[in-house]
Amino acid sequence: MTELPIAPIKRILKNAGAARVSDDAAEELAKILEEIGEEYASQANKLAKHAGRKTIKAEDIVLATR
Repeated sequence: MTELPIAPIKRILKNAGAARVSDDAAEELAKILEEIGEEYASQANKLAKHAGRKTIKAEDIVLATR
């Protein structure tokens, strides 16, 4: 089970053009998105620490995604 709610994940899939979405598909996408998000958060944390900050800023997130 993921921490991300399934309803918004289904909405993302439907906005991408899916007519119907199974619960299993939404849960799998949520799991993948959490893994990717954790990787970006970790990288953003390293960037903030490198800049001498404890607070992660939006610019850290942007840089982490590049």
